[in-house]
Amino acid sequence: MILSITTSDSTTFTRTHAKHLAAKVATDLKRMQRFYGSPSDKSIYDYEAELIEMLKAGYLGTVTYGFRRGDDWIEPALRFTAHELADGSATDDDPGRVRPGADTSGATFYSYMTYSDAWNRLSWDEQQSFKKSTLPFVRGGAPEPGVDGYLSTDHTYSSGGRALQRASVRSIA
Repeated sequence: MILSITTSDSTTFTRTHAKHLAAKVATDLKRMQRFYGSPSDKSIYDYEAELIEMLKAGYLGTVTYGFRRGDDWIEPALRFTAHELADGSATDDDPGRVRPGADTSGATFYSYMTYSDAWNRLSWDEQQSFKKSTLPFVRGGAPEPGVDGYLSTDHTYSSGGRALQRASVRSIA
C-alpha cells in the first residue's frame, strides 16, 4: 500500500493586504509629521494611495520618505523595500519608533521610488498608462539621493505573502 499526501498553500495578495501594509507606512509618516512638521496630511494620503496601488500590482521596489539635505538623505528618512515571502510568513511589526530630535535645518521633505522587475517588464506605454490612470500623482525622473550616515533595518511589515522591510537613516555622529 502506498500512501501519498499532497498539500498546497497559496496566498493571494489582495487590495486589503496592500492597505494593511500602506497603513503602517502612513502611520510612520504621521509620526514623522508630528516630530518634524512634514509631510502634510494631503501628502500622506497620496503616498498611502500610491503605495496601495504599487503593492497590489507588484510594481514596488523601494520607496524612501524623509528629509534630504543637498543630495543625501538625512535622519529622519525611512526606506521601505518590498519582498515576496518564500514561506508566506514573516514578522508584522507595529509601526512607529521614528526617532525625534534630529537636526533637519536646511533640509526638505522628499520621496523617491524605485520599481520592481515586474514594472521593468512593462512597456513604456503600459507604465505611463498605469501611472496616469491609477496613481494619485505622477513621479518624474531624478537621480537617487545618497545617504548621509547609514541605513539600519528596524521593522518588517507583512501581509498576504509580501513584506515591506523598513530601514531608517541613522547619522554617524
